[in-house]
Amino acid sequence: MFLRFILALLPIIWLAVALSVLKLPAYKVCPLALILTILLALFYWKSPGVDVLTGGVEGAVMGLWPISLVIVAAVFAYNLTVRTGAMDTIKRMLTAVTCDKRVLVLIIAWGFGGFMEGMAGFGTAVAIPAGILCGLGFNPIQAALVCLVANATPTAFGSIGIPTITAASVTGLDASHTAVVVVLQLALMVVATPLIMVMMLGSGPKALKGVWHIALGSGIAFVIPEFITARFVGAELPAVTGSVVCMAVTILLSKVLLRRSDPSYALPDAEEQGAPLTIRSALLAWSPFILILVFLLLTSNLVPPIHDVLAVIKSDIPIYTGPEASPYTISWVNTPGVLIFLAAILGGCLQKAGARVMGQVLAATVKQMSKTMITLVSILAAAKIMGYCGMTSDIAAFLVAATGSCYPFVAPLIGSIGTFVTGSATSASVLFAGLQAETAGALGMDSVWLVAANTIGATAGKIISPQSISIATAATGIVGQESKILRSSIGYYVLFVAVFGLTALLGHPLMALAQ
Repeated sequence: MFLRFILALLPIIWLAVALSVLKLPAYKVCPLALILTILLALFYWKSPGVDVLTGGVEGAVMGLWPISLVIVAAVFAYNLTVRTGAMDTIKRMLTAVTCDKRVLVLIIAWGFGGFMEGMAGFGTAVAIPAGILCGLGFNPIQAALVCLVANATPTAFGSIGIPTITAASVTGLDASHTAVVVVLQLALMVVATPLIMVMMLGSGPKALKGVWHIALGSGIAFVIPEFITARFVGAELPAVTGSVVCMAVTILLSKVLLRRSDPSYALPDAEEQGAPLTIRSALLAWSPFILILVFLLLTSNLVPPIHDVLAVIKSDIPIYTGPEASPYTISWVNTPGVLIFLAAILGGCLQKAGARVMGQVLAATVKQMSKTMITLVSILAAAKIMGYCGMTSDIAAFLVAATGSCYPFVAPLIGSIGTFVTGSATSASVLFAGLQAETAGALGMDSVWLVAANTIGATAGKIISPQSISIATAATGIVGQESKILRSSIGYYVLFVAVFGLTALLGHPLMALAQ
């Protein structure tokens, strides 16, 4: 079992070493990880060659549709607002609220990013906020890092709650009850994340001076409506309601409590960005993003008449040939990438961008994203092969056997490994939620508790997932610096997964007493 564990870890070890120690770019590292995975699957796990091939092809197709599609669409929407000059208007609007970077990062990366994650997911919550922060004058690496950390906890309820709903579905649990437990386990880090984000902008705790109450209020304003929504509405909207309330409260608190901004955290040329704006110009500037949110909401399962009609426009394509294979489904309309493209094009038309301009921006965006697409396709192909041949489950099985009664501490770690490999909290739920439920039964624990621990661990994995890091570097124009991002983000990942592990280990007895 130990040998299988070590060998199954080799692609992950290669990714970590190549990115953080050798400092190689992700688009070179991930194809080599794919080759290593193929060799292990063929010669140690003895998977049939056709199954390895088709499993990899399925992952590659997933890397293109919907993952690359949605990221290209999100970056295209941002780039188009820059080309039309609308981003200058957005910058003036945001700096009319405050010129303090610490507060702006709470509004954009934490609040708006949480909303994008709750509505769309698939990397939009990193790509769009990171692009806006760069447009405001943030350091690109700093913008990428802070958006990766901000995107962690909302991921549990990304894309209208899919990760948590999937975890409950796989294990036969009640989705609403599971959502409540997920929020309880996330609560401490939801409150702490805005404080951490502010400290990331400066020299540690000193950066909190003058804004600590705003950051604390921003976290509390997120978690309370998140819990209420999970408790009384369900698993679909906790991140959406939490982020909306959070943005409103953060803006209000900044107006009331931020008496004097620290000049060291002021935006460059902030005094030039405060010109008065009309409602019409503001709506035009934000129109692509407003349309994105409207389209995503109207086509979600919250609006069944529209969702159900569009959901049937799909193709079920048999790709993987292994045991219990199921066709790969491509939704041609009701998928975030297509909807974001439509919103961006309509928004561009409203902003007087012609077809020629849009074509130029799209071509430049595809070129900008080409290396990221190589990364996404190769890492998802490797992830599919690891999952199908049993490598991923062997990693989890060893951790279960090795930890015994202390297993709840490593339950979030297993979820984070799932997200690190696949880039998706939903995939982590598919891979490991069943294992968590079975282990809970063997340990005499509440299965909901460990299934929730897997989900919150999956959110921590987003911070260091090569897929997420590639999206962040592409959105901020620093492709090739993934190694620097990984080295800088690994400490935050360790913090999140350790806190989640302690929560899972120590919190369960308290919950048992409460019940």
